[in-house]
Amino acid sequence: MRVVHETDGGGRPLATKVDVADSLVSQGLGLMFRRSIPDDYALVFPFDEAAPRTLHMVFVPFDIDAIWLEAGDVRAVERLGGWTGYGRAVADTVIELPAGAADAVSVGDRVRIDGLTG
Repeated sequence: MRVVHETDGGGRPLATKVDVADSLVSQGLGLMFRRSIPDDYALVFPFDEAAPRTLHMVFVPFDIDAIWLEAGDVRAVERLGGWTGYGRAVADTVIELPAGAADAVSVGDRVRIDGLTG
């Protein structure tokens, strides 16, 4: 599984080590209590429909980039600071990445998750 930022030249991988938070527990925990994540890592939160989705950084001691998607279209991109970061946007999928991984991603771009089923 991988997360790909679609570009005019095809696509640029944002992450090749991808976990899916598809249960209530895994979605509630997110990245809490981890000390770090690898540079090529993503945590993907798939939902059945688009709705306001909130992320918090309580018990996450490092900065991350967050991408909110609706049908593959980027609706918001934010850098969230460790411990105190907070973000909210409408999405059917949310992706958490290491800080800096989404620097080239902008609202209106397309991001796909190769290998995600469901």
